[in-house]
Amino acid sequence: MTCLNGQSILVTGGTGSFGKAFVKHALAELEPRRIAVLSRDELKQYEFRNELDDDSRVRWFIGDVRDRDRLMRAFHGVDVVVHAAAMKQVDTAEYNPFECIATNVLGAENVINACIDSGVQRVVALSTDKASSPINLYGAYKLCSDKLFVAGNHYAGAAQTRFSVVRYGNVVGSRGSVVPLFRRLAASGRLPITDTRMTRFWITLPQAVRFVIDSFDRMHGGEIFVPRIPSTTITDLATAIAPEAAIEVVGIRPGEKLHEEMISENDAHRTFRFDDHYVIAPLVSDWSTNNSYAAGSPVPEGFSYRSDTNDWFFDVAEIRLLLDSIS
Repeated sequence: MTCLNGQSILVTGGTGSFGKAFVKHALAELEPRRIAVLSRDELKQYEFRNELDDDSRVRWFIGDVRDRDRLMRAFHGVDVVVHAAAMKQVDTAEYNPFECIATNVLGAENVINACIDSGVQRVVALSTDKASSPINLYGAYKLCSDKLFVAGNHYAGAAQTRFSVVRYGNVVGSRGSVVPLFRRLAASGRLPITDTRMTRFWITLPQAVRFVIDSFDRMHGGEIFVPRIPSTTITDLATAIAPEAAIEVVGIRPGEKLHEEMISENDAHRTFRFDDHYVIAPLVSDWSTNNSYAAGSPVPEGFSYRSDTNDWFFDVAEIRLLLDSIS
């Protein structure tokens, strides 16, 4: 059972990689009263609607999180919001910073206000590893967005709306993932790698969807939920995909990290470890008196959750099994 059963659910960015996977899972495995898909792209909505055979439980909204009036109309009668809409490309953010702010920061503010004013009960916003100790504009904007959603619990006042955040690393095979690139170039016998020391966290789309659903059930408001997931080295990933290919080191791209981080050392004092996830507790949670973290273990002082110091690494054989699962 999940708190999402019987609810009216809206997904912003509902035609993106995560949004589509979430909607398909919810229709197949949950019992939603209604699912609304909000996205900007008419063609993607048309194609996705055909994939779903025009399921009568799904409603379709063309709209942009930049447009608060449109959000107010779309959120009418909605119980639960999954906020997955964002500009996500690091280099795009560097070249188009004002556009990225309009979507990732001002759009987040619009979603928060519309949820409160429309009486939405629960909201989970998707974040990224790049929001922890950010070194690029995309990460900085997403960190700002995370803080806005956490603070939204204060802003809601006496309203029932509660906000939490889910932060995870690379989704295997999604748009922007290196996996499709490596697969495409495997036959050429040469794979470009930015730095042979590089490590990354990995999660599959079904795992990400399941984690978001679990976070709805766990949330009280203001938490940042982080899954415990494996790391890989970029060289092992290349070997798993194209073992005979030569490695061409091309250098780290602007704004790219050598290793990923999902929890910084500065957040260790309010981080709790559970069997399959971490919770970064809000700095202030006067809207809730629950002791929801008692079952978790406080992490040690100086702890950080990084892809290079992770205690769970996949080897080449395990990477191949992971890739086979998404083929």
